[in-house]
Amino acid sequence: MDNAIGGSVYNFVELVGTSTKGWEEAVCNAIDTADRKLTNMRIAEVVEMDTKLAEGKIVQFRAKVRLSFKHEVEPETL
Repeated sequence: MDNAIGGSVYNFVELVGTSTKGWEEAVCNAIDTADRKLTNMRIAEVVEMDTKLAEGKIVQFRAKVRLSFKHEVEPETL
């Protein structure tokens, strides 16, 4: 059990960012929104991209982003 102390644990969340301009902005929107509440974000992995269509035209770009962030454990809870 002593080996676990000092190791790192990470959580993952999946978000969908959207944009009317492109996938890059959709990814940035997801990350920027997550950054308001999450700390210690480490990796953002784009796992899926799609578009919303209206009358045969792209009206929205969507990017599903999987974010990892370091899980902080209070020492007194170990």
